[in-house]
Amino acid sequence: MKEFNLQIQKNPLKTKKDVQEVFKQLIEPLKTYFSNGCAHLHVGNTSASYPDIVAEFEGFSRILWGLAPFTAGGGDSDFWQIYLQGIKNGTNPLHEEYWGKANDYDQRLVEMASFGLALVLAPEKIWDPLKEEEKENLREWLSQINENKVYDCNWVLFIVMVNIGLKSVGETYHKEKMNWALNSIEEFYLGDGWYSDGKNGHSDYYIPFAFHFYCLIYAKVMEKEDPARSKLYKERAVAFAKDFIYWFSKDGSAIPYGRSLSYRFAQSAFWSALVFAEVDVFSLGVIKGLILRNLRWWFHQPIFNADGTLTIGYAYPNLIMAENYNSPGSPYWALKTFLILSFKDDHPFWTVEEEELPELNELSVQQKPHLVICRDEKEETVMAFNTGHIATNDHSHTSAKYEKFVYPNTFGFSIPKSEWGIAQGAFDSMLALSEEDNIYRVKRLCEENKIENNIIYSRWKPWADVEIETRIICGNPWHIRIHTINTSRRLDAAEGGFALGLDKADYSGSTCEFLQLENGKLIKTVYGVSGIINLYGERKEELIYPNANTNLIHSKTVIPTLVGKLIPGKYYLIAAVYGGSSRNGLKDIKKTLPYVKQGDKEIYIFSGESNEVIYSLKR
Repeated sequence: MKEFNLQIQKNPLKTKKDVQEVFKQLIEPLKTYFSNGCAHLHVGNTSASYPDIVAEFEGFSRILWGLAPFTAGGGDSDFWQIYLQGIKNGTNPLHEEYWGKANDYDQRLVEMASFGLALVLAPEKIWDPLKEEEKENLREWLSQINENKVYDCNWVLFIVMVNIGLKSVGETYHKEKMNWALNSIEEFYLGDGWYSDGKNGHSDYYIPFAFHFYCLIYAKVMEKEDPARSKLYKERAVAFAKDFIYWFSKDGSAIPYGRSLSYRFAQSAFWSALVFAEVDVFSLGVIKGLILRNLRWWFHQPIFNADGTLTIGYAYPNLIMAENYNSPGSPYWALKTFLILSFKDDHPFWTVEEEELPELNELSVQQKPHLVICRDEKEETVMAFNTGHIATNDHSHTSAKYEKFVYPNTFGFSIPKSEWGIAQGAFDSMLALSEEDNIYRVKRLCEENKIENNIIYSRWKPWADVEIETRIICGNPWHIRIHTINTSRRLDAAEGGFALGLDKADYSGSTCEFLQLENGKLIKTVYGVSGIINLYGERKEELIYPNANTNLIHSKTVIPTLVGKLIPGKYYLIAAVYGGSSRNGLKDIKKTLPYVKQGDKEIYIFSGESNEVIYSLKR
């Protein structure tokens, strides 16, 4: 793995040739994993919620997200010999490697979308060489998407992708079903360029790398036939881009938030589609820089197996954080970002100079996705503060992926390893509560939430007779958390700061630098500084060393945590939380520590830098 990592890290990703080369590096290790009939790709031995045989088709199909654009832009690949043979066999009902008849809500319906793109971009490779009977088999097989039910979320757009693909090669397509799908997404549109992933769904990376990605492809391909929708989708993408750019740091990393994070560098697929559809919002140099810096960041992470295949995980291989629908081939959805390879050699994208991010505000209030983004350009930190949501779902680790107080690019976030205790729960950026039985509950959904400037509010109930109002004064690197708790139960409470990465050889924090404060501790490692300081309420600080591999970015972490006991009654708990880079000295950080003063009827919270009141809480 070391040799492969070095190879891909050495690629400067400056020119089109560089990007073509890195794409070839990504797919070349897959050659030995195709089945004898070429219709299946068996990359690994872990399973997903659908049959393993379907997962092998998933692996096969996802390579097309990059292979089709690579070919459209002039790239030459012997993978097409494999893919033509695989398509012939996979769509032939009489062949032993037939992909099978699709059912309602079938994973195969998801994977058909990449065929739609391939038919649009590379018909001379995927369509023209087929005999008439083979073309009919492919058309019939893909047309199943018009006959089966799909989930009422981003899945409806797979129908669109398949049908514009069939239309582009002059085959019969289902115009009415395609229009139904496009009308369906209007129910999910929230405004300001944002969709939710289904009614009352979350707004996460599925909005850029699914909703906008497919709609921008539609806008380009169907511009003459459907100018009204094409114009609308481009306008929405412009509005969305002005928010989404805040999710990226100048070092190329982005905020890890939500589900399907194993798709990794699909984070920047939206920007590729924006250029593909010729949408004007930021300069081409800015967008080029966004995409290439994101790719460079990812290729400097240990995300590959020893043979060069992609792993399941985020910044390192990690099955704990995986979705139930993540098979070994799933991560190759990341190849969607290589839509830029469809641009011809003389496209301005390849000739323009990369530019840094434009000047962005320190604070971006994004009401539709329930987020407040705080940036510190000097520290290269981006923090997404989150109100939480009034609906939930049964995806894996939903609370950790959607309900933490803040999602930072540098610290990532943690997910539980198991249910017993604070170390297994890995409760960074959360308030966890237990009925003194070591089994902890956290926020899974809200009764109420809102954003007012840099203050977010949520009201939530971990039990029917325990109500918590959480207010967060968003900021970077300090933020303030205020909890008003009414409980009818005896509870243990644990509130975590940021999960700080430990040196790989350190199992007990011996290489950490500490600064003990009166009501908490600041901790420094090579990966940054983290601390949570108790400002009000009866709590003491503990250092929690959670189970290994619970954090998305660092495999070993320490979480500074405040713990306390509550008996039935009303409580006010206030904490100041710090997260910054290792460039800062702990004593200098201490000087900026917020503090509180108690009045007769109010608790006043002061900025440690300006000594001004930043919030007052009525008691």
